[in-house]
Parts: sequence; C-alpha cells; structure tokens
Amino acid sequence: MKPMTVSPELAAVIGAGPMPRSEVVKKLWVYIKKNNLQDPSNKRNINADTALKAVFGGKAVVNMFEMTKLVSKHLS
Repeated sequence: MKPMTVSPELAAVIGAGPMPRSEVVKKLWVYIKKNNLQDPSNKRNINADTALKAVFGGKAVVNMFEMTKLVSKHLS
C-alpha cells in the first residue's frame, strides 16, 4: 500500500496525507459514521455535508461504490 498525496478538499475531511488508499477509505467511513451521514433507509447511500460535497464534486447523495471512484480523483 503506497502512500498517496491527498487533495486539500479531502484533507479537510480526513486529515493531511500522504496515506495509503485503504487508510483514506477507513478515515472517510469514520467521518461518515461520526457525523451520521449514512442514509438510514438505504445504508448504501451517503448524504454529503458541505465538506464531503467538495470531495464528491458537488453531489448531495452518493452511493458507497460511487464514493470510491470520486475519492480517487483526490489522490495522486
């Protein structure tokens, strides 16, 4: 697991990098659960707050599979 550079938008949510992709996803889920952003009726969906909207390209609701693709754009 190679550490990757984290974009400023993503760093605002999970903290500064570099960190491996697995750690990024783990910290994202900690943030989502801590802020109660998982949709209670459909656990696959994440309701983005202001900080996550910046990471998700302005989308308000993202499913967990789409989240991985959107987060990849913030890693280099």
